[in-house]
Amino acid sequence: MGALQGMAPGQVVYLGTASKTLGPALRLGWMVLPPHLVDAVADAKLHSDHHTETIGQLALAELIDSHAYDRHVRACRLRYRRRRDQLLGRLGTHANVYGIAAGLHALVEVADEEAVLARAEKEGLAVGRLGEHWHTAGPDADEGRPQGLVVGYGTPRERVYPDALEALGRVLDGA
Repeated sequence: MGALQGMAPGQVVYLGTASKTLGPALRLGWMVLPPHLVDAVADAKLHSDHHTETIGQLALAELIDSHAYDRHVRACRLRYRRRRDQLLGRLGTHANVYGIAAGLHALVEVADEEAVLARAEKEGLAVGRLGEHWHTAGPDADEGRPQGLVVGYGTPRERVYPDALEALGRVLDGA
């Protein structure tokens, strides 16, 4: 998917991070700014963050310059695409699964979030509740809204992912 910033580079700020692809401990990110914002952002960073880690920046710069980062990102995309395809293959006949073929999460529609989450917990699965992502106001704000699970497919280790999918299938089947 293309970034909105490419369509309006003079008006859109593009932010990125290496946390999902290289590891959250690295804590490196970047900004592509319209020229009129560069000085103000650099000044704000200077006065709010005095501890930018140099070795990690140099290592990431080398990965970018050598194209190793591009190769790594392409390999990750392929791995996550395969995992999403496995998720769809296992759950597609039993549940409605939504989400674009990019990213690390999918939405699985369910009739009763609480019951499904309780079964998932018994199976040792950690899935998110769609209801936590609604902007609510008032006691009946969730009434009538779709219910579902937010299923991340980027975190499980390769060797346990097929078993996790089978457990999720049992949870959704009500077993």
